[in-house]
Amino acid sequence: MLGLRKWIGLCGLPAALALQIVSGAPAVAEDKLLNEVVNFAGTLSFLAGKLPGFILVAVRDGETAIAGFGSTADHDGKTPDGDTMFRIGSVSKVFCGETLASMVLDGKLHFADRLQDRLGYDVTLPEKDGRPIRIIDLVTQSSGLQREVPRADGPADDPFGTNTRDAQIAALKTEPLLFPPGTAALYSNFGFDLLGAALAKSGGKPYADLLKERVLDPAGMKDTVFNLRPGDELRFMRGHDFDGSQMAIAKTPISIECAGGMITTANDMARWMKWHLDRLAATDHDLRLLDHAAYLYRDGLSVVSGLDDAGPMDAMGLGWVINMPAGNRPLILQKTGGLQGSFAYLAIAPTRGVGVFFVMNAFNIPAFTAAVATANGLITQLAPR
Repeated sequence: MLGLRKWIGLCGLPAALALQIVSGAPAVAEDKLLNEVVNFAGTLSFLAGKLPGFILVAVRDGETAIAGFGSTADHDGKTPDGDTMFRIGSVSKVFCGETLASMVLDGKLHFADRLQDRLGYDVTLPEKDGRPIRIIDLVTQSSGLQREVPRADGPADDPFGTNTRDAQIAALKTEPLLFPPGTAALYSNFGFDLLGAALAKSGGKPYADLLKERVLDPAGMKDTVFNLRPGDELRFMRGHDFDGSQMAIAKTPISIECAGGMITTANDMARWMKWHLDRLAATDHDLRLLDHAAYLYRDGLSVVSGLDDAGPMDAMGLGWVINMPAGNRPLILQKTGGLQGSFAYLAIAPTRGVGVFFVMNAFNIPAFTAAVATANGLITQLAPR
């Protein structure tokens, strides 16, 4: 194992370990301490995980540091930076949760509405023990639906295309709920697929339009999309499968947009974290309150599965996994994600004005687990209780 002095020496490699700094406004001064902390933590995660590419972002008190390492694609030699595009997988779910919160504030729908009344599918939805699926059950992972929509495999460049409305309806007709909604928690992409459809039906327009109008545009997220635009491929960070092979740039169908379809940049993620961490701002105050609240507590649930990969879930928010304060660590709202060869993690401490995000372009579970621990430790360092 390398000694600390050798690790510190490696952190000084300027060519391979370039540090990029972004700021929410030109007048904001560069936080050199934040830069040092982020660059050191990112270097350790990148080198220890032997990753092809890695980006670490931290926000504290309105300041932002972004560190990029490795390459965006095999043999291109291009170090990822704040404008590099990448998939965030299921981190998309907290954006869907914020869209829901905005629509609830506007009276477009309510948390306790039955999915049956909001989905618009020609099917009678399953119930269990007399309990129907509600909107709040979908967003808190307590719907009773299975993890994935049963469907055929798709081709390499369109692996998610078989997740269609027809496939969803077929499953709703034939697959019983695994537990009464609201009584347990089981991670379900299927549930968020249906949530996206319900939001589109309730809002009278595609989910992508609702997300853009209610979340992306207010936060200034100009490079967040579901499918790459012309020219975007040149700055896209390609994912790698478990065997190390580079994966195709897959299409994102409408069906998975809410559950895991987003492509974004480190700059956009920093802007979005800043919006969330400005919790005492006069504008959008009610929206932040709704979005940061806990709606389902672990205590009393019969089963909790698939929600503890970044630390034991204490409560569920609107897509957020909530970890209550422990020791020196503050309250954390977090979400993991993985899709098409990329793993991502987002964690914010809204009471302390600190947020951390990272993405790695490899399906490397040990490296991901270690980087999550580093990110949570980084929040503790930047916002000790």
